[in-house]
Amino acid sequence: MHKPLLSYYGDDFTGSTDVMEALASNGVPTVLFLDVPDDALFARFGDFRAFGLAGTSRSQTPEWMSRELPAIFRWLEGLKADVSHYKVCSTFDSSPRIGNIGKAIEIGMAAFGVTHVPLIVGTPELRRYTAFGNLFAGYQDGIYRIDRHPVMSRHPVTPMHEADLAVHLAAQTDLPVRLADLALLASVEAADALDRLMEKGPAILLMDVDSRESQLTAGRHLLRLIGSGCRFVTGSSGIEYALIRAWRQAGMIGEPASFKDAGPVERMAAVSGSVSPTTERQIRHAALNGFGLVAVDPVALAHGDAASMVEKACADALQILRQGRSVLVHTALGPSSDRGEALDRDPEARHRLGAELGRLLLRLIEEENLGRAVIAGGDTSSHALRELKIKALTTCMPLPATPGSPLAVAHGPHPATNGLQIALKGGQVGRDDYFLQIRDGRR
Repeated sequence: MHKPLLSYYGDDFTGSTDVMEALASNGVPTVLFLDVPDDALFARFGDFRAFGLAGTSRSQTPEWMSRELPAIFRWLEGLKADVSHYKVCSTFDSSPRIGNIGKAIEIGMAAFGVTHVPLIVGTPELRRYTAFGNLFAGYQDGIYRIDRHPVMSRHPVTPMHEADLAVHLAAQTDLPVRLADLALLASVEAADALDRLMEKGPAILLMDVDSRESQLTAGRHLLRLIGSGCRFVTGSSGIEYALIRAWRQAGMIGEPASFKDAGPVERMAAVSGSVSPTTERQIRHAALNGFGLVAVDPVALAHGDAASMVEKACADALQILRQGRSVLVHTALGPSSDRGEALDRDPEARHRLGAELGRLLLRLIEEENLGRAVIAGGDTSSHALRELKIKALTTCMPLPATPGSPLAVAHGPHPATNGLQIALKGGQVGRDDYFLQIRDGRR
């Protein structure tokens, strides 16, 4: 058994599979658990080199974090990996009351007994970039500062109104953010300059990444910081992509892994709780290419008599599947149909919505013996997947052209979902033909 290279907690399920894909694609066998595993389940994957735990903290309060994260971080620490990662979304959307990244960092620092936490958010593979502490993200053919991003500046729960990540974090924690910007990292004295930043006292250490070149530079420095005691880190999957390049250069890992196309299935089922315009385009494209759509009212599903609505949606979806077609059940078609204001009157409504979609998906899988499925929406995935009686995921088919939402294989005690091929798609991830890509099992 190798000493683990990395352990991580993902603050939502789609982000957790993003890390799993990045590592597995690059020759680092990775398993993602949905809960802290028992000894028997862990032993099935004991020779893997990275271990993840999929979570929901992106949609939770600081009080929830204070209750739940200490035990989770103790489990991660107990794996004795070289480094443990609190994984956040590459768009960094968060607020003091929901998904507070600063609070999570404070809890992690205490659990790991560290005084400095390296932070990397820039991920060129996902078209996310940081320059002089400001975050930029791609959308369609453009790159936007995150506070001017057509989608993330209007996120229904945690809209991003500040691109300077130090300023954004200042509303979530009293910890100072010290910036290793592009100019510092490119200098010949970068290592000494980083050490001087750390000598100023406990802090979050943000490292810019705006290209593959700066990613490798950040990865080298991150590897050095880990070796000097920074065992707990925070950021997007940019952490993994930076480390992969540094690990490979240092001879710690081999060449990227080889994965085959999964191949087509005749029928599959998908559920979506996303209001993203990206997902809207994907749903409309799927409808033009053989998928049947079933619309459900998210407010009624979360607040009203969900049972009768689920029965109706299930009957409609089963009818489509029995016609030999794939089906996609959705709660919205883009921002124009967002019912967020009504949902947010009850803080548990979005959680119930995701769970109900998961129960619906489980029925479709069970009744039609489906072997492939998709859940779209970061928060939706976190709550829906738990209803499928799955205990762990491993990578089945990465998507190199649009990384972040791979096709995974499910492991668990329930015969209907053990071995299920499933993809968890974040709202902003994927090309317009994403659902077709998964149905057809092609990269």
